[in-house]
Amino acid sequence: MLSEIVTAGQIVEMEAVNKTEEGGLEEKKVIYRTKVFDVLSEDQLEIMMPLEKGQVVLLPVDGEYNLFFYTEKGLYQCYVRISDRYKSNNVYIVAAELTSNLRKHQRREYYRFNSALVMNCRPLEEEEIEAAKEEQFFLLEERPLKKGVIVDISGGGIRFISTQKYEAETVLYCEYVLNMKGKEKPYNLVGKVLSVKELEKKPGTWEHRVQFINIDEDIREEIIKYIFEEERRQRHKVVKK
Repeated sequence: MLSEIVTAGQIVEMEAVNKTEEGGLEEKKVIYRTKVFDVLSEDQLEIMMPLEKGQVVLLPVDGEYNLFFYTEKGLYQCYVRISDRYKSNNVYIVAAELTSNLRKHQRREYYRFNSALVMNCRPLEEEEIEAAKEEQFFLLEERPLKKGVIVDISGGGIRFISTQKYEAETVLYCEYVLNMKGKEKPYNLVGKVLSVKELEKKPGTWEHRVQFINIDEDIREEIIKYIFEEERRQRHKVVKK
């Protein structure tokens, strides 16, 4: 099954895991993002060692990780143990053995990517909120939008700062533009404010965490692909330096 789902070059997230006293696996939120180098067999694969601030992270032999593969068929997950590490053609690689079956994964959390994207937003009226819940979103009228800056983005939502404060549970209309392969594409999405706090070093500026509501899965995948492309572009910049 591994060779049918996972291929070289695919993005993979690695979460370090610890053993509990009872011998079970306890996930530890240390997350690395890298790529599959090669699939050796149905229970072995090679993974490029991740980079952190331009430096190779030397993953320990016998270390155990929770892997998430972003594939053409969706998100898949399994546990692995690092069996070896070496260098091949100037690429630092770890060999990993599967310690669990590969399975389809429905994720509740999404990797958040640091950004600096200009956005515009406004609270929705009750009728607009009801339409959004039924996946028939529309704006009743053109009303002024307030500016903000998205400081991180994921397939599940955004975190943005603004001089306008929006209370938790407020449903917002948000619009912003992503540069997808050299072309700018506008996005108009609806999200609910999960939390809000004033920035200590910038009184009068508020940070908001927003979760998307009824986002189309195709649009979610586009946002995730945007994050992958931006990470790869930034990584190439680091390597060139």
